[in-house]
Amino acid sequence: MTIKTCGNHGECERRRYYKRLCAFFLALIILVLFIILIVWLALRPTKPRFYIQDATVRELNVSSSADLLSTIIQVTIATRNPNDRIGIYYDRIDVYATYKYQQVSIPAQLPPVYQGHNDVDIWSPYLYGADVPIAPYLGNSILQDCQAGFILIHVKIDGRIRWKVGSWTSGHYHLFVTCPAFLVTQGNTQSFRFQQMASCSVEV
Repeated sequence: MTIKTCGNHGECERRRYYKRLCAFFLALIILVLFIILIVWLALRPTKPRFYIQDATVRELNVSSSADLLSTIIQVTIATRNPNDRIGIYYDRIDVYATYKYQQVSIPAQLPPVYQGHNDVDIWSPYLYGADVPIAPYLGNSILQDCQAGFILIHVKIDGRIRWKVGSWTSGHYHLFVTCPAFLVTQGNTQSFRFQQMASCSVEV
């Protein structure tokens, strides 16, 4: 039986040192990741909640060729931060309306806002669309909805948010919200009114 020896004692010492150094950094990385995991599980940011409280179609005109749409819609949207320890910065908020997956208003840009713990904010933007080009079949569908006395539109929010925990602020996250609004006529085919508050789907 032979005993393996190191011909160069200094080389052996360096190898042991590097091994200990690598082990130390590996343990440090595991410890940091563990702490991050614990903090994340303790805080667990919950995405904001959105509700559409009101919507009124003040104008809805389809051209005779059914390929241009003009509309004015006022919406009231409430958002709540459900987190107890995390604030939310809304750095960019664009609101627009769609009908059957086609955008029918230009985006209304809302001012940036900070939302504290469990705070509620309410926005009431006007959504305008003047001679928006649409497919003729969509124009005919809108006319049919007007004759039936009801219409379904979707109010959408596209934005960028950041989380705030104490003095730490995260990077940007993309916010996308879809709010269905079922509206019924108010005695004529040009004015529709929203009847019931509806919750929105939220993606962050």
